[in-house]
Amino acid sequence: MLALLVPGGRGQLGRDLVAAAPADGLVHGPSSGELDVTDRECVADAVASFASSARDGGLKPVVVNAAAYTAVDAAETDEERASLVNAVGPEFLALACAAENVPLVHVSTDYVFAGDGSRPYEPGDETGPRSAYGRTKLDGERRVLQAWQRSWVVRTAWVYGAGGPNFVKTIARLESERAELSVVDDQWGSPTWSADLAVGLVQLASLVVGEGPASRVLHATGGGETTWFGFARAIFEELGADPARVKPCGTADFPRPAPRPAYSVLSGKEWEAAGLTPLRPWREALREAFAVGAVP
Repeated sequence: MLALLVPGGRGQLGRDLVAAAPADGLVHGPSSGELDVTDRECVADAVASFASSARDGGLKPVVVNAAAYTAVDAAETDEERASLVNAVGPEFLALACAAENVPLVHVSTDYVFAGDGSRPYEPGDETGPRSAYGRTKLDGERRVLQAWQRSWVVRTAWVYGAGGPNFVKTIARLESERAELSVVDDQWGSPTWSADLAVGLVQLASLVVGEGPASRVLHATGGGETTWFGFARAIFEELGADPARVKPCGTADFPRPAPRPAYSVLSGKEWEAAGLTPLRPWREALREAFAVGAVP
């Protein structure tokens, strides 16, 4: 039986992690205000207290870190703050988990790769982030893995869900405001419903209380791949709107402060090899997300 501590528990993924936790266990999903991962003393106290409470109740504690600085463009001019949340904070969590012998699952991103590949990235492929956000997340991965041998990193991508701003909500809003939309058709990835990702992370948590997967870096995204343009058209379809109103354009037509990966599809082979259930195809997940009212 699991006890889950979920830093960032009030965020988009954190809320779904709390909801996906086993009913016969214990889950605590503090907000960033309740548990500031950049405060080392606060982190150490929180992990120690949680581990003690879990074990007193006969439960096996695991920390699943969903706290992150995800404002990709803002990070270009606020890299110091992004580094504190995405790199220093996770290291504090790893050190606290090491002190209490608690496994740690840390969530990372496709942005750690350069995005110039042509096949799905494997966990062991060369990294090369091109943005401040990607650099801070990669630094966080390295710090976590070095600080605690019972830590695992899960990279994901293109996440959307009920909580927080995301692409699905943006497109749904724009559908009601504009006759036509132009969306980039030269960036490839795999849309991932946060509820599906949360279920996968909880399954992983149940493994890491034991020996855990041999590979300490794994990838988990919705199955298949598409472009932002293809994703937007699918959203229009779920809204009952005419997908022909979405027009393709290139990245150069919409310059942003932070460069986006042109290709950031992640391979789930290591995830499956660890005995973990693959996340369902992205299009199927999107349909279900709309059906249950999780989005827009």
